[in-house]
Amino acid sequence: MHSSLELKREVDAVQIPSGDLIKLPLGMKVIITQSLGGTYTVATDFGLARIQAADVDALGIDPEASKKEQDSTSSNIPADVTDLEGQVWNQLKNVYDPEIPVNIVDLGLVYDCKVETDAEGKNKATVKMTLTAPGCGMGPTIAADAQSRIMTIEEMDDAAVELVWDPAWNQGMISVEGKMKLGMI
Repeated sequence: MHSSLELKREVDAVQIPSGDLIKLPLGMKVIITQSLGGTYTVATDFGLARIQAADVDALGIDPEASKKEQDSTSSNIPADVTDLEGQVWNQLKNVYDPEIPVNIVDLGLVYDCKVETDAEGKNKATVKMTLTAPGCGMGPTIAADAQSRIMTIEEMDDAAVELVWDPAWNQGMISVEGKMKLGMI
């Protein structure tokens, strides 16, 4: 992508890879290096930063124009999911590690996804996911993004995303689609 532009307003961002919250000032020159799942990774004088979908107007981008339809098929989505679990998996396909141009489902980072309904009829999604590296400072940000995406599902009342480290992630967990995007096959 690599589009250079000036910020139209001050914007909150997350520094990569530390995960620290920072403010990017109005008029700062940035280069868009990645735009996936509605979020934007930008190169600044201070390094990489991620701008949330809700703040794309700071980049001068129409928020409606930035929405892209995601492919709902993936070899990493289990075949035996319920309809509601399928919706969760599809929402997780909109979550990206800002340094890798493949969604967390196709990267093989999502280990488990269950939706349970309590006695009051409320639905809660529980997701177990990992990261490509245990020391990644973006982990809490990626998990929060996953939770936020899940909560966009109309029938969902609650969501919990847990970071786990067992089993350890490896490149063999990447889907065929993900490997193609990364040039691995």
